[in-house]
Amino acid sequence: MENLRSRITLNPRQCGGRPCIRGMRIRVTDVLNLLAAGLTVEQLLAEMPDLEPLDVQAALQYAAQRIDHPSLAA
Repeated sequence: MENLRSRITLNPRQCGGRPCIRGMRIRVTDVLNLLAAGLTVEQLLAEMPDLEPLDVQAALQYAAQRIDHPSLAA
């Protein structure tokens, strides 16, 4: 299976350095916000025809990994 993380790109000169999908100007947050607003994956892919199903999976995986970090209690 393809490494999904490779689908997420970071470029400081694109979209303010925010994580994007495969170098396009589609930010991970764009994908997540549309899913959170209630769009299905099928609807999302219809709205953004440059996206592939694995891109959506990669965005979800990226978000899950970013929020799963230890925090120290004072």
